[in-house]
Amino acid sequence: MEDHDQSSGLLLTNHIQQPLSSQSLSRIRALILSPSTPHSTITSIFQTLARSLELYRDSVILHQTLKLLSDLSSHRPQFSRLVFDSVRSCSLLSSASAHIAAQALDVVVSIAERDPASVPAVNELDDDGFFPSLCFRPSLSVRLWLLRNAERFRVRPHISLTLFLGFTKDPYPCVRRAALDGLVRLSESNVIEDEDMVRGCYNRAVDLLRDMEDSVRSAAVRAVCAWGLVLAASNPETKLQCSDELFVKVCSMARDMSVEVRVEAFNALRKIEVVSEDILLQTLSKKLLGIVKEKRSLGQCCGEQFEVLASSAAGALMHGLEDEFFEVRKSACHSLSTLIVLSADFAREALNLLMDVLNDGSVIVRLQALETMHCMASCGRLKLQEKHVHTFLGPLVDKTLPIRCATKRILKLVKLSVLKLFTLTVDALLDNLARYLEDEVDTFSALFHFGRNNGKFVVSIIEDILQQIEPMSDGKLDFDNVRVAGLLVLAISVPLSGENFSKIPHVVFSYALTMLGRITNSVSDVMDQTGLLAYLSQCSNSTSLSAIELKEWGQRFPMVKGNVQVYSNENTIGSLAKPSQQEIDGTSEIQFLDMDEPQKLTSVLNSKLEAHDEIIRSINAITARVKDIWPLVQSGCLHQVLRILRSCKEELALFDSNSGESVGALSFTLLYLRSIEVLAKVWGHFLPPKFLTCRIGTLNLLFGKLERRLIELRGRFICLSKEEELHVLELVLLTCILKLYKVEIFCKHDTLEKLSTTLSQVENLVKEGCIQPSNFVIEVGKLSAEIHTSGNGESYDRSLFRRLLEMFCLKEIMFVGRLKYLNTELIIPNNGPENPIIYVPGLPVGIACQITIHNISVESRLWLKMTMDDGSTQFIFLDLNNFEECNGYRRFSFLAPFYKTPKAMSFSIRLCIGIECPFEDLHFVKHRRVGPKHKLAYLCKEIEVFLSKR
Repeated sequence: MEDHDQSSGLLLTNHIQQPLSSQSLSRIRALILSPSTPHSTITSIFQTLARSLELYRDSVILHQTLKLLSDLSSHRPQFSRLVFDSVRSCSLLSSASAHIAAQALDVVVSIAERDPASVPAVNELDDDGFFPSLCFRPSLSVRLWLLRNAERFRVRPHISLTLFLGFTKDPYPCVRRAALDGLVRLSESNVIEDEDMVRGCYNRAVDLLRDMEDSVRSAAVRAVCAWGLVLAASNPETKLQCSDELFVKVCSMARDMSVEVRVEAFNALRKIEVVSEDILLQTLSKKLLGIVKEKRSLGQCCGEQFEVLASSAAGALMHGLEDEFFEVRKSACHSLSTLIVLSADFAREALNLLMDVLNDGSVIVRLQALETMHCMASCGRLKLQEKHVHTFLGPLVDKTLPIRCATKRILKLVKLSVLKLFTLTVDALLDNLARYLEDEVDTFSALFHFGRNNGKFVVSIIEDILQQIEPMSDGKLDFDNVRVAGLLVLAISVPLSGENFSKIPHVVFSYALTMLGRITNSVSDVMDQTGLLAYLSQCSNSTSLSAIELKEWGQRFPMVKGNVQVYSNENTIGSLAKPSQQEIDGTSEIQFLDMDEPQKLTSVLNSKLEAHDEIIRSINAITARVKDIWPLVQSGCLHQVLRILRSCKEELALFDSNSGESVGALSFTLLYLRSIEVLAKVWGHFLPPKFLTCRIGTLNLLFGKLERRLIELRGRFICLSKEEELHVLELVLLTCILKLYKVEIFCKHDTLEKLSTTLSQVENLVKEGCIQPSNFVIEVGKLSAEIHTSGNGESYDRSLFRRLLEMFCLKEIMFVGRLKYLNTELIIPNNGPENPIIYVPGLPVGIACQITIHNISVESRLWLKMTMDDGSTQFIFLDLNNFEECNGYRRFSFLAPFYKTPKAMSFSIRLCIGIECPFEDLHFVKHRRVGPKHKLAYLCKEIEVFLSKR
């Protein structure tokens, strides 16, 4: 190591006397990024780079040198001040090259942002007028960059204002847009207080609403809104008039030819806090309303001018909700969520339009419409009528999970005035529960809150409820009937509504105690398990509660208005009968403890939940460390990466692999760590030749292992969040790009098709989950589209893939829910080398298997794979409909026939169970007559079976 340091220092010393080559610069950057590089080497690097700034004026060398100095200051904070002084002392800031001057300025300001002691030196540049002079250099890219980053350079507000206003007349559209965006940021800083200056900014932005470029008009809408709001706030006496004028001006852009401008217009509308009711109503009607025609003045506008503006605003929101582009419809829906607060009449009319939007073809638009209705319900503006109910309840049976969840969030806040509407809503929720068993927690929660808000109606239909939840002939409740469970949840909410619940038999609350685990998850936003136990126990032991007791419970469990409020009743529970569960899974039976054991109850109910939360926190801490190793992978520090990953796996192994609900997260994390380990080894083959020591294993074998593990990450776990799915898909895309870069090894056609298929899955995921893809995914999508559009998949520039690889950055994956792990256990009893299965060559032989499968639905396609030593395989389909399920798993014996018995004295075969992954392509099985139609994710280790000739 010391010899290496000495050689590195000698290399750097030699380069002081000659220009740094690109190869030398690459080596220097690797040394800077490597955390193991000693201080003495870093000092030599700094001296070399500082000397290079003084000796050479070649723009390419200066650009690379400044980039390395920037890396040095960010990765080695102790050198920040030295780098700062070195760059400032050189004449680079006044360089004839605008690009070099801008880059030098960026280095200086970046250091000042991290080191407050350097701020005064940066302020001196402002005093010298350096920033304005650099803006007027002929370089377009530099001028654009400066305008976009003006706030970083601590330019005085009045200078910034002058520059931004001046550059709104620049001949380049991108500069005009950047100047307008700068004006928007300046308005948010609240440093311009002079009313004439504010009005000047507003008027200049209004002028640019008619610019020829779409991007400029879009930026102008933002600027008009920002300065219009400042102008309205500057004078309380004219605030309403200015707001109205601003509102109708923005509405006039709602029919712009550009989608971007229309979206921006509706985004701006929701920022306006005060608008006259007649103008609001006009936006929902395409005809000019009489009340608007009578309005004769608005700010500085005469009556005729206002009528022209009002006519341009007529039906603006209606046009937005009917726009052909879903982005515009979504933005129009979003703007309604703030405007409905301003007027009850406007909210009532808007609700009629939103009901039509619930039938929109876009999931994103429907979801936004439901979010807007949730805002209406939160502020008391949602007044459902009979004509609305059937349309409103339709999303409860939508196939998209977020749509169903959003609808139930609204129902938690709805208070109805008609019994018929109440019964229709309850039936719709119960139908949702029967159709989508996975919605149980969310639907129970909606029933509980809906019943609490409409307690009088629950009491009025209690007789019908009691008839449906009556025990069966053997005296047992049918808890497998989800309708019965849902009605119980609805009934137990009545006491918290303040209604007299004497008509509800106390045995109903006793029934609910047997579902304590299932109900707890549904009402966790109101009370914890201990509080729920106390509540149900008190209600089951009392035929009625006094007014004082009702008030007390109402204070303990306040109505939910957005913020989660959890109540824990650990003091009063000791005086009540307390059930204890063998397992907190919502299904096990309960038994009553003695009244003198409150601590035992609390421990049993909470220990597993607390243990799960602790494991999840530890797992997230491990995955956070994994994200930080990616720079080491890129720098070729493979052995250090593998050491860190090995440490993470050892830490993960400290947890119990049978940790109840945490087993899914633990298994996923372990497989994820193994996948990153293989990815790091693959990456070593893509580093320059000097990193030959980083190449471990054969590349095609590593790719095969990486693909198998990514398939397992996607195929062996359910209940993954959208973010977790997107993270895995991004790793699949990275694998495709790596294979395309090594085109001499891998089939281009299959890889390109896999890339296209994965991008389609990402697109669907983004649409359904309302999540944003990374820049890497976006750029991969653009490149894939270019390749398919040109039809030139056989020849393409490999440097494009290298650019994508440099862009990739491993993100942090966070676990928030409970993963279910698809797993199988395969046992071949009484078999071994000394106790083989007897067979007759050429005839089929039966292999007795004992199989246990966990968390796998009957719709899944499972296959038993049988592989001989020569690589030949045979597949046996396992039809799960033939085997009964018990508590989430199936255990059965199965006699698997093997047909290809060889003419040999003995042989062995390897058995494994796999599940088909429908997201994978069909190419690898297109010639197979019998067997899986998609790739398999294997659910257990291979078992070797020994056979011997009779």
